Amino acid sequence: MPKTSLHFNLSERKILLRVFDVLFILFFLFFVSNTFAFDYFTITKDRWAWVVVLIIYVSVFGSIFEMYDLQKSSKIEKISSSIVFTVSITVLFYLLTPFFTPELPANRLQILFFFFSMLLALFSWRYIYSNFIESPRFFKRVLIIGETSNIETIIDAFKKSDPNYKIVGFINCELKNQEKIKFKGIKEYGPDQIHNVIASKGVGEIVIASYNSESITSDLYYKLIRLLESGFPIKEYTQVYEELTQRVPVQFVGKDFYKYFPFSRSNQNKLYLFFHRAFDLVMAFIGVGVALIFLPLILIGNAFGNRGKLFYTQERVGKNGKLFKIIKYRTMIKNAEAKGAVWAQKGDSRITPFGKFLRYSRLDEMPQFLNILRGDMSFIGPRPERPFFVKELSQMLPFYETRHIIKPGLTGWAQVKTRYGASVDDSLLKLQYDLYYIKRRSFFLDIIILIKTFSTVIYFRGQ
Repeated sequence: MPKTSLHFNLSERKILLRVFDVLFILFFLFFVSNTFAFDYFTITKDRWAWVVVLIIYVSVFGSIFEMYDLQKSSKIEKISSSIVFTVSITVLFYLLTPFFTPELPANRLQILFFFFSMLLALFSWRYIYSNFIESPRFFKRVLIIGETSNIETIIDAFKKSDPNYKIVGFINCELKNQEKIKFKGIKEYGPDQIHNVIASKGVGEIVIASYNSESITSDLYYKLIRLLESGFPIKEYTQVYEELTQRVPVQFVGKDFYKYFPFSRSNQNKLYLFFHRAFDLVMAFIGVGVALIFLPLILIGNAFGNRGKLFYTQERVGKNGKLFKIIKYRTMIKNAEAKGAVWAQKGDSRITPFGKFLRYSRLDEMPQFLNILRGDMSFIGPRPERPFFVKELSQMLPFYETRHIIKPGLTGWAQVKTRYGASVDDSLLKLQYDLYYIKRRSFFLDIIILIKTFSTVIYFRGQ
């Protein structure tokens, strides 16, 4: 098997970040407690619970403030604000939960030692990570085999998902098209050059991106078999696409669609569905309580910034295509769709001044907790769409109505991973994420979505 460079996969890098975040923090705190007059946090056999609580806080708040976003983590200047927010909130919660953590220190200097030790620990480790682990020596170099019509879409998708996943070459198996591809930074090679490319470019993986398997010649086919038998990794494009982007590439699914949709067993698992509904009810009651707290502020804002009805209802498509009335705070002017249904755009002139605040903060969605209580919606699931757009999109996008096999949600994988859907292209992107959630639905994925929802609210990513 050809010698390849060491590479950390996405999941491995995320684990690496979390593990060494904790190790560096504990090492720095141990060093400070044994070097300076710092005894607020000491690591001993009798105080192991303090360490566990600290690890939990760092992990949860680090996730909320996107400290494990690999795009951010690649540059120290991008991740700096996330580190500061994570340490600040972690220290605050640690000080405010003395039942599980040490009693509040009498000397305020102890708090500064605690704060700056954690801050220095994380900055030290993340500097090492961004300058060493994210360096070219750990890039995965990939060779694509497929048709020229796919190459630009493939490169864009991989580049946005993982900057360490480098496509170094392309072998065109489209015999009818003899033109060389014209794409900056990507060189085309002939099938007879495959072994030389792997050796000279340090290729660590081959990705087959062919719509038609018959386009791969017998000679190339046997070369690939020999490489596979030697232990060289060869993957199919949609498989890699789903792993890197965490969405299902429906635009590349053909007649053998059933291969791509082995939907999660959780969709039919009675125990999962029972706890999912129990979780919905708990979140709905909490949401209604929070909504009542904000209601006076919203009433005042609506009176001055909206000047009209506070609530509005709209027909949406739910589970199995059943229609229901969704409840929201009104954010648009009266008769906003007098000329018919249109997509909401960024900077939409129909949105009122107070409506912009409600949308950016996601407070306009809070009345939907009533829809969750009624059973029309779940807390987590694909966003419910209007019948007009469902009819339109289902004619343009393959498998669009597959979204309706589970209840729609207040938040979901698509909502925390991408922007507001304002076009057919945006809807395709959201559909890919929705199908990924339906395919891999689980308690663990639900927890990830819940944490990322907090990030969406904190960073005002509504529209």
